[in-house]
Amino acid sequence: MPLLRRLIYVPLLMLALPLSTQAGAEPPALLQLLYSGNLDGELEPCGCTLDTDFGGIQRQTTMIDNLREKNPELLLLNSGGLFGPDMGHDQIKHRFILSGITEQQFDAFGVQWADLQHGEQMLKESGLPFVAGNWKDDQLAKGQTLMRGDTRIFFSHWLEPENSPFVGMQAQSPITEDPKPVQQALDQAKQRGLLTVLSTSLPLEKAQQLFQLDSVDILLIKSAYEQFAEPQQLGNTLVLQPGSRGQRFALLNLELGAEKRILNWSQQVFDLPVDIANAERLNQWYEDYNETLRQDYLERVKKRKALKSGDSPYGGQQLCQACHQPQHEIWSQSQHAQAFTDLEEVGKAFDGHCVGCHVVGYEQEGGFLDQELTPNLSGVQCENCHGPAKEHALSAGKTATPNKGLPKEQICSGCHVKEHSPSFKPELYWPKIAHPGLPPLPPTQ
Repeated sequence: MPLLRRLIYVPLLMLALPLSTQAGAEPPALLQLLYSGNLDGELEPCGCTLDTDFGGIQRQTTMIDNLREKNPELLLLNSGGLFGPDMGHDQIKHRFILSGITEQQFDAFGVQWADLQHGEQMLKESGLPFVAGNWKDDQLAKGQTLMRGDTRIFFSHWLEPENSPFVGMQAQSPITEDPKPVQQALDQAKQRGLLTVLSTSLPLEKAQQLFQLDSVDILLIKSAYEQFAEPQQLGNTLVLQPGSRGQRFALLNLELGAEKRILNWSQQVFDLPVDIANAERLNQWYEDYNETLRQDYLERVKKRKALKSGDSPYGGQQLCQACHQPQHEIWSQSQHAQAFTDLEEVGKAFDGHCVGCHVVGYEQEGGFLDQELTPNLSGVQCENCHGPAKEHALSAGKTATPNKGLPKEQICSGCHVKEHSPSFKPELYWPKIAHPGLPPLPPTQ
């Protein structure tokens, strides 16, 4: 079943095949579930390439609005991982993620360790229904009981101890490592005839080792990279694996029989490409986000300028041009030379998440500050790849550039990462910027 599908305005309400029941038997209950997980800090789609231009909270909200208009009883569940694991300092983005996601009205969220970078208080203050079944105190809910028509749903989440920053410090840890309370809550909910959902960032094998799945109707496991997996039916348990980075949603249609066991299911995965409109009610939210980033960026520039001391080790492309005219000519015609202009055209020249790979020496001593203070260092220039080169130039080439001898793959991988440049291959990209070097200097007499 192909995973990549365009959004087509077709009837989405109850996409399952026609249902039949035995005469006199109670008809199956129908439930429609939209699920996702691991936004991973991707508040907006990455605009680096068309390959990455999927997702974003505004497009997600449009999709949810369309589906909810067709089915007001739509159930929305999320396995957590809203924040990026490597963005601990990024409170601005994280707070805007929480406020933007609020507009989508999910029914429950799991909690992953990345979501706790600023403590549980930030999650609690958001008002979003976060759940961690093995949380010790009452700061986070241990479960959510939801209603859709005559169907009651119990949702819980296991926050795995293996990745806890409190490993070896159980007394200080906010979670218990004992799965029994979560298991008991699921068992009791199933005995009362609820549809039970357990979410976790564990892979399937570890979840099976930890929990008795007889009482789990739906198991949400560790997200796959970007793409949703096909559901697996294991006994009475339907195993779901979301994709990451918020680029897609999966819509699951369920037939529920006695004791709310799953009789039948079908799934449709929706891409969130560029031709899905942004939700208009989030336009001001997005403007506020960019303005907050801009103000924060300018404040950081002010602080870095105050701390800046001594001469910069960077010379800028004009210094290189003096001795490397043919190479400079090739560079000037490349997309690297236009890298900062590309950011300006889409209004992201003040977004620190983007600027670093579009300028020289970002957040390095003597590197790019802003276009007004250091215009000579904007764009991807010689020194992005070769390293700070002022000393090389002043020594008339006798001092080698810092990155001399490093393989292309190592140099390029600083910016051409899977998330922003998934189709990058050095052997294909290098010919676009290839430039012969100068012959070596004669030996010193």
